[in-house]
Amino acid sequence: MKLIFATHNPGKVKEMRALLQGFDVEVLSAEQAGITEDVVEDGKTFEENALKKARFVAEMSGKWALADDSGLCIKALDGAPGIHSARWAGEAVLPEDLAAYTLKKMKAIPKEKRQAHFESTLVLMASDGRHWIFTGLVNGVISDKARGTALPKLPYDLIFIPEGRNKTFAEMSEEEKNSMSHRGRAFLKLKKFLKNKMQLRDLRIEQLNNK
Repeated sequence: MKLIFATHNPGKVKEMRALLQGFDVEVLSAEQAGITEDVVEDGKTFEENALKKARFVAEMSGKWALADDSGLCIKALDGAPGIHSARWAGEAVLPEDLAAYTLKKMKAIPKEKRQAHFESTLVLMASDGRHWIFTGLVNGVISDKARGTALPKLPYDLIFIPEGRNKTFAEMSEEEKNSMSHRGRAFLKLKKFLKNKMQLRDLRIEQLNNK
């Protein structure tokens, strides 16, 4: 099964391939599928944006598509950056500088009021338009400084400490982060769906072979 991931973010592609290890799925990035256009993410929710991206890639490629829209929501900033996480600082600020920009915004916010959560919505879309939605959320706090080494275009990992831990996502191994992250939790639901779907497919093949 070929699955086109509707993203130009190499960090997300790397995470996705790790999360789908063990499945008979060939993961291709949008570029690898020959899709270079960007989708205008003008939805009002993570789900709306993920649906828009998945539909675009499925229609362009004629194959199954997967889209993720996710972001960091900070309580003291009224939920910002939220759906604007990738671009809330403006075009002049590079992705790798978003952590510093966010810490500057939170300079006057005390430790006890730095609650935040990461949210992810995945949309799996068949080439005929059928689709399924999977969500994940992880609570935590914003650190007082950037810590660790983040994957490309995942700058908020440097400053997000998940609940019950004392390390940022960027200080964790890939396996440790994926076991508790918002995207990891959404992917767990996706993996259960794919496992059931593939078991059903294998059963149908077996039934056909026994006729």
